[in-house]
Amino acid sequence: MKLLLLPLLTLLLLTGCGDNKPLATVKEVDLQQYAGTWYEIARLPQWFQRGCYDSTATYSLNDDGTVKVINRCERKDEDATEAVGTARVVPDSGNAKLKVRFDNWVSRLIPTITEGNYWIIALDKDYQTVVIGEPSREYLWILARQPALPEDQYQALVQVAESKGFPVDQLERNRNLRPASP
Repeated sequence: MKLLLLPLLTLLLLTGCGDNKPLATVKEVDLQQYAGTWYEIARLPQWFQRGCYDSTATYSLNDDGTVKVINRCERKDEDATEAVGTARVVPDSGNAKLKVRFDNWVSRLIPTITEGNYWIIALDKDYQTVVIGEPSREYLWILARQPALPEDQYQALVQVAESKGFPVDQLERNRNLRPASP
């Protein structure tokens, strides 16, 4: 029973059960332009990403209007792991709010409780950098089309997240997560 409790509690946090201030998103997202591979620059620490570095997220559009999500993670002394999921657009959100469900046994058992909020809270006009969060402010990712960002660009995205109430002092930068070479 305890083994079931941790994933369910985590999923409840991901669905935004806290009572926080509203979280503003960008007005509109062109999903065709958003599709492709994004590199993780920084994130708030999460149990499911423990030990991950060089993480990527790849998005592609499905014929039914949903978005295929493939999150890839490198771990020291292990093969890369992938989590495959599906995102659906929240109506009337300008495509800036998505509900994501990853294909695992819990999501097949209880599909609606395992949907996580994926809100695009900052996106540059050229679709090169993005900040993803959710209303409880427990989850945050800074992504880019390239594996690294100039420091001033990174700091500007951190400031956006901070202005929206995220605990940016807890951010883990991807460049600092890579294991040291022997």
